[in-house]
Amino acid sequence: MTAGDDSVLELLPMVFAAPGEAVTRARGLLEAGAPPLHASVAHQVIGIWQRDFGDLRLALRHLRRARDLAARADSAEREADVLATLGVALVHAGRTRQGLAAFERGIARGSGHTRARVLYRRAYVWWVLGRHREALEDVRRAILVLRQAEDVIWTARALTLRATVHLALGAVERADADFTAAEALWDTTGQEHDKADAVESRGLAAFRRGDIPAALRLLAEAEERYAKLDTPTFMLNIRRCEVLMAAGLAPEALAEADAAIAELDGLGGQSTRKAELLLVAARAARLAGEAHTAIARADVAVRLFAGQRRTWWETHARLVLIEARVAAGRRSGRLVADAAAVAGRLAAFGSPAAPEASLLAGRIALALGWTADAERHLAVAARSRHSGPPLARMTGWAAQALRARAAGSGRGVLEACRRGLDVLDDHRTTLGASELRARATAQGAELAALAQEAGLASGEPRRLLVWSERWRATVLSAPPTRPPDDPALLSGLTAFREIAARAEEARQEGHPVPALEREQRRLEREIRARTLRLRGQSPGGGDRFEPARLLARLGEARLVELAVLDGRVHVLLCGQGRVRRFEAGRLADAVAEAEHVQAGLRRLAHPGAAARLPLVEAAGRRLEELLLGPAARHLGSGPVVVVPPGSLHRVPWALLPSLRERVLSVSPSAGSWLRARETEPPPGGRQVLVRGPGLATGGAEVPQLADRYEAPTVLEGPDARVSRVLRELDGAALAHIAAHGAFRADSPLFSSLTMADGPIVVHDFERLDRSPYRIILSCCDTARFASVGADELLGLVTALLPLGTAGVVACSAPVNDEAVVPLMLALHKGLGAGLSLAEALRDARTALPGDATHQATGWAFSAFGAA
Repeated sequence: MTAGDDSVLELLPMVFAAPGEAVTRARGLLEAGAPPLHASVAHQVIGIWQRDFGDLRLALRHLRRARDLAARADSAEREADVLATLGVALVHAGRTRQGLAAFERGIARGSGHTRARVLYRRAYVWWVLGRHREALEDVRRAILVLRQAEDVIWTARALTLRATVHLALGAVERADADFTAAEALWDTTGQEHDKADAVESRGLAAFRRGDIPAALRLLAEAEERYAKLDTPTFMLNIRRCEVLMAAGLAPEALAEADAAIAELDGLGGQSTRKAELLLVAARAARLAGEAHTAIARADVAVRLFAGQRRTWWETHARLVLIEARVAAGRRSGRLVADAAAVAGRLAAFGSPAAPEASLLAGRIALALGWTADAERHLAVAARSRHSGPPLARMTGWAAQALRARAAGSGRGVLEACRRGLDVLDDHRTTLGASELRARATAQGAELAALAQEAGLASGEPRRLLVWSERWRATVLSAPPTRPPDDPALLSGLTAFREIAARAEEARQEGHPVPALEREQRRLEREIRARTLRLRGQSPGGGDRFEPARLLARLGEARLVELAVLDGRVHVLLCGQGRVRRFEAGRLADAVAEAEHVQAGLRRLAHPGAAARLPLVEAAGRRLEELLLGPAARHLGSGPVVVVPPGSLHRVPWALLPSLRERVLSVSPSAGSWLRARETEPPPGGRQVLVRGPGLATGGAEVPQLADRYEAPTVLEGPDARVSRVLRELDGAALAHIAAHGAFRADSPLFSSLTMADGPIVVHDFERLDRSPYRIILSCCDTARFASVGADELLGLVTALLPLGTAGVVACSAPVNDEAVVPLMLALHKGLGAGLSLAEALRDARTALPGDATHQATGWAFSAFGAA
């Protein structure tokens, strides 16, 4: 080799340090008529770039040319190196047999250091094929030689690969050790693409440990590094989709996977990577409840993996295909046998997914009544309950609960459910974002349902209450992690507010706003991504619910908790020292009736719709029968607290005849009501009155309320800016906000109230040290929520309750602005007389004029909490 040869060979590591520059220089060599040896390097450089970032067909053309030129130059070492690169490309193209043959020739042609590099790349291919033992053997042999040769770059690559294989086998600690060693080596090089890959790999390791916020943070950092290099990131897409699914964000994972598949197809990229993206898309579709989409994606993935001779991957795709078919309603002995066979193959591979397959086989067998077969498969799945990451342990506890139910052991079911939900509690507390904590509860939905079934079967209403509470509104049991003073996050919120305000102004003036809306969505994604990376700080899973404590606190009040089992509403009536159970109607019928009521209230918000009032009242009577049933006759004469499931959060409870004249409050859970009941008001009794722009009445109640209180803080006009409003709300005793409200079903934490300089969103409220003790939101849609996870609610009210707010008055439907004014004035009159929010709201409804619009306005508002 000459000095000129050395300078040309430097182009190869440059592909992963400065890809664009490496390809430009390689093309320059070819245009200058380089000799065969140098031309071989140039074609290999272009082939690597096309293989990893471009068109695989072009990659194969360049790599075959590089191989032929190396042979013409009579350089065995050069030919061996090119054959290894070609072997990787052939496998990614789905030509597995040809690829492995190229490696055999490469190993035969190379020696020493070159052979070690060939072995490393064959180890990578073994990993792609899912043949992990062969991968570990080849990479072990490669690392020995590469270290002796003091080849820092290739040693770091080999350590990273070995760590990745360890992760596939569930050996997280070994993977961490190799990732740490590799990262120390990368810090001494200029290999920017490899460095980005190392950060991505650390994100994967964090995910395998169950640390979702760290995984999201590291994958975001890797994406920023790749963006600077202008290289596609399909492997990163796959890994981020896995994290999103574990975080309960399956629809987002499906959208990302499908977008990546479309981009890959447009580039003519790797067939192997397309199969992996199809597999992750199938999993996401199944988790998102799109069973038929999951079947379609998984079926194509199975066929691609089979054609590529990737048995490990094919087996995982078959598992998802069976799961999707079961989700679509299919049950058969053939599916039991298929799931069992997949479980056996996954176990032989050492895959962490093996217990999931055994659980699936057991579930199908149970549905068919094959108890002996079910016990055999569930017993295998249950072995995972004591080790591994949180979701794997929950799989084991779910299997154990199903075994106990099949054996008729209610006590065994409850113990397994308790242990499994404890695992998920611990996992949730690592999540700082309230959205992630809420969505993560979906992982425990089956355990919670099994426990409630066992509680119902026990015939003890108090036990059913405990398990109904065990997995209800748990995200409210502790405040979310307060976002740090992250300049980028604060800047993003400010920019979002400015863009949103400009877009709204343009709409009002009749101007098109697509560019502003695109920028607003981009900023929303950026803000949300930053908040999802927050780590949780709250130890434990919050206070344990105790029925005796609730009953003691209720006094003369009654608490009505609605539990849903097998589609039917069960009413748990708590009061007078006991818990009684009543059976009401079907949930689906109640949800449909509630939607009819909401439509009626929307019509009644406008003049001229009085004829609909009797229809709405009749719907209220039907709702009462469906939701309360015989319990309505046992409510006593005192206050009532209603605790509905998430699917019934839009019911206007004051419309129900037995609740219409009562002191009535609503709470996401009995535990949440207890915490609100025991929350002490802040010292000082400071009141804050806020009036936002654009209200039909101009927020007419605010000036009148300002005269009722002694020296309240009044924010209106230019003073009602978000930063000033937040500063004054922090720690206030009472806040009244008259402003336009907007609920975002697609992104509930961007639900907002309009201030002078733009929207104030839920993310803003979560930055408060303590939200006001009482808050009155005299605007439309402020009591709307998104139901996520097992039975969690995300929205403005639920964001306030864990932050120190003990009571909220808010509205679940559009209302007539003018009718709101007398309702609010009467409400504050009651508060001035020392009444609670629920008492004052009851009296305020009574004081309204008797016309349809005012009655509908009163029904649309609810008191939440206990202040």
